[in-house]
Amino acid sequence: MALVKAGVLVLDCAEPEKLAVFYKELLEGEESDATANRVEIKTADGFRIALRRDVNATPPSWPRPENSLQAHLEFVVDDLDAVERRVISLGGRPLEAKEASGPLEERGYADPAGHSFILRRTPPTAPKQG
Repeated sequence: MALVKAGVLVLDCAEPEKLAVFYKELLEGEESDATANRVEIKTADGFRIALRRDVNATPPSWPRPENSLQAHLEFVVDDLDAVERRVISLGGRPLEAKEASGPLEERGYADPAGHSFILRRTPPTAPKQG
């Protein structure tokens, strides 16, 4: 029997109800639990994220060097442009970041409370022809 049954990513923020709207829409999830200080969202594939009230929460400054990045979310997507439009329409904003080198195409954003996340598109996995 597993000792840990499930994991939940928890983000601190001043207004969890408002931030929950952003993540419910972006992830096409549903609210699975809510209290006065926490809202949890679960997606169809079982990913869980919770937003916890912390009236003193301050967003990270990443990618600026004066405050190192402690953690960020990464979401794998098929269409970066379409998801970017959705993020911005929900109140997220693009972050200025250096172009990543390597086989991954990715873009950085902040949610309405300032938490960093990456939209990442991986190249097709079909074998090279010829």
